Amino acid sequence: MIDPNDAVLLLIDHQSGLFQLVRDIELPVLRSNVTALAKISRLAKIPTFTTASVPDGPNGPLIPEIHQHNPEAVYIPRTGQINAWDNPAWVDAIEKTGRKTLLIAGTLTSVCMAFPTLSALAAGYKVFTIIDASGNWSQMATDLTLARVVQAGAMPIDTFAVISELMNTWNRPDAMEFAAVAFDHIIPPYRALMESYDKAQSVQRDGRETKLDRQMAPV
Repeated sequence: MIDPNDAVLLLIDHQSGLFQLVRDIELPVLRSNVTALAKISRLAKIPTFTTASVPDGPNGPLIPEIHQHNPEAVYIPRTGQINAWDNPAWVDAIEKTGRKTLLIAGTLTSVCMAFPTLSALAAGYKVFTIIDASGNWSQMATDLTLARVVQAGAMPIDTFAVISELMNTWNRPDAMEFAAVAFDHIIPPYRALMESYDKAQSVQRDGRETKLDRQMAPV
């Protein structure tokens, strides 16, 4: 399980140009999942690092939602390395946290997520790979990548599971803030369910809004 006190979130190469290559997940879903991670890491006070691969080229800039919703996230530029782990500044920033559990998402999955995952595992870190926040150029490539990183020791996970593990319990003062991230980005039908539930509770408390027992007076 994820220990929030030992975790670091790594969001790698979630760039507008690279997003246009994604074929294994719908882009609005991918973008929303990444945004949810940015929000939840701030809420859970988890150190968050981002990076981009040659953002001044066709790969494009990082999607702005990440740093808009998590201004404490630290962007670490790199000097052309395809594997973010080959950037000494990236590894140094992670090491300075003193934490050993890495939550990794990256676009594209088979390169930007997979390569740092394999390097981090070799360096002794526990790694959770967040698959639905890591788009890829084909489903086949994602399936192959999953097989590769799992054999190396990584633990695949989805965004909703990350939120739930970090939240851990409803018995906390900020529980509804965690839930709101899930409702807004992962399971919007659950917000509709909550709204229906709240209405049912108000009927029990305050009475019905619609007075069906009242008939119009005869003319």
